[in-house]
Amino acid sequence: MSAIAEPSPIVITDLEEAKEVYRQKSMRQGLYDAGEVVMSGVLVNLHGDEHRSRRRLENRLFRRETLAYYEDELFPAVIEDTLAPHVAAGRAELVALGHQLMMNLAALNAGVDRPLGTPEETFRLYQQMMKLIEGATLTHSTRDHAVVSAEVRSALEAFDAEFVTPSLNRRTRLLESLARGAIGEDALPRDVLTVLLRNEDHLNLPRDVVVREIGFFLLAGAHTSATAFTRSTHNILRWLDQHPQDRVMVSDRAWVQRCVHETVRLNPSSPTGVRWALEDVVLKSGRTIRAGTQVVIDLVTVNRDPLIFGPDSEEFNPYRLVTVEGVGPYGLSFGHGMHACIGQELAAGVPADGDAQQHLYGLATMAVKALLERGVGPDPDDSPVLDASTKRPYWSRYPVVFAR
Repeated sequence: MSAIAEPSPIVITDLEEAKEVYRQKSMRQGLYDAGEVVMSGVLVNLHGDEHRSRRRLENRLFRRETLAYYEDELFPAVIEDTLAPHVAAGRAELVALGHQLMMNLAALNAGVDRPLGTPEETFRLYQQMMKLIEGATLTHSTRDHAVVSAEVRSALEAFDAEFVTPSLNRRTRLLESLARGAIGEDALPRDVLTVLLRNEDHLNLPRDVVVREIGFFLLAGAHTSATAFTRSTHNILRWLDQHPQDRVMVSDRAWVQRCVHETVRLNPSSPTGVRWALEDVVLKSGRTIRAGTQVVIDLVTVNRDPLIFGPDSEEFNPYRLVTVEGVGPYGLSFGHGMHACIGQELAAGVPADGDAQQHLYGLATMAVKALLERGVGPDPDDSPVLDASTKRPYWSRYPVVFAR
């Protein structure tokens, strides 16, 4: 029997079929089409040779030794400095705190300097970043898209003037010093902007694309980790209420990481993946996808398949064991194939492999663990609220208090 073509869009709910779609070279990224104002020309939206070339260069920033340097040398002080005033005050709002914290971490990776080092400067960067996030997730916004796009363009211009230009100029001077032999490689920042500048002759990127690329690494690193930070904290607090014997586990990085992975499985940053077929494709199942068809990967359903994740797949369980080969504890929340999230190990580390010396826990795990160790708990007088401005399941406010 010949395969029958299906109307657009096609929705994928099977994990193996989803992985096959992600691996298809003839399917281009489609999740950020509505957000071109900030996503046009950035890595995640590229296809084919252009994507392969830029990713190969930027992958250098995501090698294990570099991530270990971030995790062991850079992040602990940033986490401490960011949390300290909130802990001293005895309370915080997790959504804002998470974005502020992850922005501080993501800025190091992206190459966004803050020359003044003042709270006011950081707040301006935070405001700009949150607007860029709104642009990147525009497809799920409930606001007028034209109005949001205009706001994002304005934020990009401010971001370029205050942050990208000074950061770019400083790295240009450092590279000139390196060429003269005045400094060594160790004096160069380990960030995306430096990689782009060192390869600008090869990449030939227009200035506006450089600005959006740096903005993308800032917003992506901050936003996905911030949502995982808030959701993981929420899930852990609920779990500890029901399993008080596990309160001793909050200082165990491996256990907290399992909680983060389980949270990311249940609540991927985007509930869907989207691809557009550039030519006719026949999947192993016999399903035909015609050229021009939109394919939507339902990650929430894929990640809750009881045959893979167990009969309690709809529930949060930090002790879940996933034994299916080729399936991580977080399902397909980080994508798969050529467009798998480049910052996956930076955000969530790698699943435990028994070698504690080589293990990466990820910045989300480190931040959540730091929060738990400071006695975080829900504010009894101020309940969390879901965000009505987006179709994505985000919290708009999540008040918490600290016991110590």
